[in-house]
Amino acid sequence: MTATLAPTVRIGKAAVTALGLLALATGALESVVTPTLPLLQRELDMSASEGALLSIVLLVTGALVTPLAGKFGDRYGGKRVLIRLMAVVSVGGLVSALAPSLPVLLLGQVLQGAMVGALPLSFILVRKHLPAGESKVAIGTVSGLFVGGGMAGTLSAGPVAEGLSRHWMFALPTIAVIGSTLLVNTLMPDDPPGRSDDARVDWPGLVLLSGTLVTLMLVLGLAPDLGSEPLVLGALILLLAAFATGWIAVERRAASPMVDLRMLARPAIWKSCVLTFVICVGTSVAVFLVPQLFAVSADAYGFGASATEIGFFLLPGAVAASLAGPISGMGARRFGSRAVVTAGIFLMAAALIALATVHAEIWHLVIGKAGISLANGLCVTAMVTSTATSVDQGDTGIATSLVLVTRVVGYAVGAQVGGALLAAGTPAGSDVPAESAFVTGFVIAGAVTALSLLVARTMSKGVNA
Repeated sequence: MTATLAPTVRIGKAAVTALGLLALATGALESVVTPTLPLLQRELDMSASEGALLSIVLLVTGALVTPLAGKFGDRYGGKRVLIRLMAVVSVGGLVSALAPSLPVLLLGQVLQGAMVGALPLSFILVRKHLPAGESKVAIGTVSGLFVGGGMAGTLSAGPVAEGLSRHWMFALPTIAVIGSTLLVNTLMPDDPPGRSDDARVDWPGLVLLSGTLVTLMLVLGLAPDLGSEPLVLGALILLLAAFATGWIAVERRAASPMVDLRMLARPAIWKSCVLTFVICVGTSVAVFLVPQLFAVSADAYGFGASATEIGFFLLPGAVAASLAGPISGMGARRFGSRAVVTAGIFLMAAALIALATVHAEIWHLVIGKAGISLANGLCVTAMVTSTATSVDQGDTGIATSLVLVTRVVGYAVGAQVGGALLAAGTPAGSDVPAESAFVTGFVIAGAVTALSLLVARTMSKGVNA
């Protein structure tokens, strides 16, 4: 049954500005952990594996929340869901700010992961309340402010943590999130809900996918410490296999699956997922290892950088990532998505191998990290675009959700591999990993990235991969 809905209310610049400020605040809150991870590890007495877990738990939650956000937005209205998501994020930010220990901080990061669903909901609201031409400008503005927020968080997290405390580096952007959420609630008109029968939630699939991802993180994070306890490690691997098998079985039978695995039979989809996974593994290894290498004492082989200095050194990488989207779009239109992805893979593999070979100066790491960030943006943007345009319009959300889940799993695996290598490479009684652990991580990431060329060369030349 269809109902005649009242025409949506056209929004003005004030409402778009409120969404932009929210994107700015969430971008800042999302980015504070990476530049301050060595500081957090020292203050909370974390191992390298635990630091890797902290660096990706927000993304894992986001992979689970984003598909649900779209379904709930359709059922109840985008604004209503966005405000509630931001309430969860605000609680998570406050928990992170007050956290006295790692378990509490992990809980805060899990709650903050709801912010990943905010940006797509903002885009839905803009498209509902503005004509096509104006909505593109507004979406670009909101996206740009989110990237700008990430840069601001990267730069400010270190000075705030060192000048005030680690608690304030979470508290300040959380206060900004609360304020901008109140603005959105005041200035953004309500949008009518869609048809509820199109928004069924696959709760069994969600629970099983959550179990799969969490168990995978435990296996990767605890593997170095459980090497002497093969029965425990074996039990975790069996539990992981059970969760994964159950999730696949449920998704194949679900009437409205959270992730439609049948789409993986399409060459365009499985190729995009494989490439996304491999490229994000390579990126995540570097994202984790580079700040750690900056922080290693200058008396050893590192640079003894503070959290403030690490944020400054990572800024060029954030700038490169922000430029990658437009460059990838223009390149795909002119040369095709396969050419863009291939170029990105070459750039990333070269940067990773270069870091393994040469990392004696700060500028080596700065340039290498910027090259990896640019390559990641080129590849992922091209693959998301090609995936979205290779399926029917009604399947866009399902197809891109597969790429999203694969992207998060790739980031999670890469960070945990990096953490496991550093943990295994740290001599007994020492807090400093052997330099060879960093070299091994960069080499493994570079080799795996290079192997993805075998898949990239089978992509179609045009935009539709």
